[in-house]
Amino acid sequence: MMKTTLAASLALMIAAPAFANELVVYSSRADNLLKPVVAEYEKKTGTKVQLVGGQAGPLMEKIRAEGSNTPADVFITVDGGNLWQATQMGLLRPINSPTLKANIPASLRDPKNQWYGLSVRARTIFYNTNKVKPAELSSYAALADAKWKGRLCLRTSNNVYNQSLVGTMIANLGAVKTEQIVKGWVANLAAPPFANDTAMLEAIGAGRCDVGIANTYYYGRLMDKQPKLPLGIFWANQQTSGTHVNIAGAGVTTHAKNEKGAVRFLEWLSSDKAQNLFADINMEYPVNPKVKPAAEVAAWGDFKHNYINVSKAGEMQAEAVKLMDRAGYR
Repeated sequence: MMKTTLAASLALMIAAPAFANELVVYSSRADNLLKPVVAEYEKKTGTKVQLVGGQAGPLMEKIRAEGSNTPADVFITVDGGNLWQATQMGLLRPINSPTLKANIPASLRDPKNQWYGLSVRARTIFYNTNKVKPAELSSYAALADAKWKGRLCLRTSNNVYNQSLVGTMIANLGAVKTEQIVKGWVANLAAPPFANDTAMLEAIGAGRCDVGIANTYYYGRLMDKQPKLPLGIFWANQQTSGTHVNIAGAGVTTHAKNEKGAVRFLEWLSSDKAQNLFADINMEYPVNPKVKPAAEVAAWGDFKHNYINVSKAGEMQAEAVKLMDRAGYR
């Protein structure tokens, strides 16, 4: 018995350092955006990071099904709505990290410290520069005005980005006003809603419609490939609540086997050294206010953010989906 106990103890002593130097990350962020970041972290720390990719919904269900046996230490995904949903499913644990709190503004992290934003994207208005003047634009709500009838393009309502935008509008304006706006959008559509932001932006550039709403990084990617497209960016709601922003973010799983390593990884991702690497590769904004965005992103100009906590996008998501359905937004 003593020999068995001694052997088991020695095995644990041998395994502990290796275990502490390994991290399993479940991520719905595209591999090409995350792999260079992970490679840099492995190089700097010697930590071996195993990436498990997939869509946000299936990954969350996978973590829940695995329960206490999950190998996942960290969950990374896009949109505050998805992260909020992860907290409602009990997948993430509170992390009280002074480093993360210092590096990440309160509006871009969970009020209960269960997840933290790592990069910022704005969902704003884009327009055909040959057909629209910036002075004609002002807010998301104004796109419901009759002057935009037959001129507006949107992405489908089943996309989490639009659900979060509408959810935030409900929080800011109330459900009645928001539903009026969404009905106005539907009445103004120049074409059926598009499956993705890129196709919608291309339609604006081609003149099929004059204005639309999209995430900034899609615009950056498209203009990098087609710089002559007549596409302009306009910062919505600058005279009122500010432009809607959302995040890519992460949390430590409830049953993480390497909690300390997971926290260290998130702290590094929020640091000056890693922020540009994480954000710039996708033409996003660093979440850390001390870090400047890439030059091509900075060239789009400064804008006022809507500083409502991004968790509100998740809290209001179910109501937003019902509202869009009632308004005929498909």
